[in-house]
Amino acid sequence: MVLARNGEASKKTSSGGGSAVIDMENMDDTSGSSFEDMGELHQRLREEEVDADAAAAEEEDGEFLGMKGFKGQLSRQVADQMWQAGKRQASRAFSLYANIDILRPYFDVEPAQVRSRLLESMIPIKMVNFPQKVAGELYGPLMLVFTLVAILLHGMKTSDTIIREGTLMGTAIGTCFGYWLGVSSFIYFLAYLCNAQITMLQMLALLGYGLFGHCIVLFVTYNIHLHALFYLFWLLVGGLSTLRMVAVLVSRTVGPTQRLLLCGTLAALHMLFLLYLHFAYHKVVEGILDTLEGPNIPPMQRVPRDIPAVLPAVLPDAKLPISVVNATAKALAVTLQSQ
Repeated sequence: MVLARNGEASKKTSSGGGSAVIDMENMDDTSGSSFEDMGELHQRLREEEVDADAAAAEEEDGEFLGMKGFKGQLSRQVADQMWQAGKRQASRAFSLYANIDILRPYFDVEPAQVRSRLLESMIPIKMVNFPQKVAGELYGPLMLVFTLVAILLHGMKTSDTIIREGTLMGTAIGTCFGYWLGVSSFIYFLAYLCNAQITMLQMLALLGYGLFGHCIVLFVTYNIHLHALFYLFWLLVGGLSTLRMVAVLVSRTVGPTQRLLLCGTLAALHMLFLLYLHFAYHKVVEGILDTLEGPNIPPMQRVPRDIPAVLPAVLPDAKLPISVVNATAKALAVTLQSQ
């Protein structure tokens, strides 16, 4: 009876507390309770921690590189946009200045119109109540400036001025274009102060056609070297072209004081420039050439000299007179130099 009760108690205990009874016979030797299995588990956990740390580091690097790459891409885009904007502005400016259509209205003129305007530049018109018409083109004035340059070069060559290394061409171009552009700008500034109704384009055309008289005077006087003829042409031809410009400015200016200041300045500059081109231009250019390249000294030449009169004392046996000896020596020297 006692054994039976003990057996039942053991069964109850085994059935009621299954977690407290362990069947040692059914345990396998390869279970995870050994030290080797614990080492492998620790190693595996350590490797997992290392992998997790590496993944976290890679994620942080990726975020850093991603931010850096985003900034670099943004800076490249901004630089590209700035480059494209600058390129568009440069191309627009180049196309603006390189387009021939912009300059076409200033040079679109018929030869007959240029011829009539050249003749009109020598005929002063007395009309003060209404502004006189001024040509708004640059073809005729530009051709007159180049013509004046060619006449100056011709005058320098006919005056036996020695030309070295093309300095004369640059000087003539600088003188003519400097006068045309400089005096036009100065008179336009005075016209602005005097409240004259004239534009810079009209001033360039007016002064450019006014150089037609200078071309006529210089071309004639460079080929015919007479001072009286020059002064005659200076008063007639140069005076007519100057009076034409003065009449135009008088018709476009209000007030006697403003007219006197503006027209007197233009007349004085225009007439004095013609005097300068005829008398002082050659000497100024020669002075510039001497300054830049040194004076033009001719090469040293041998000059025949007279034989001194002491020759008979040195050669007492000489029977020829000293004049015959001198003439013979000079003839030989001239012959040698000609060869």
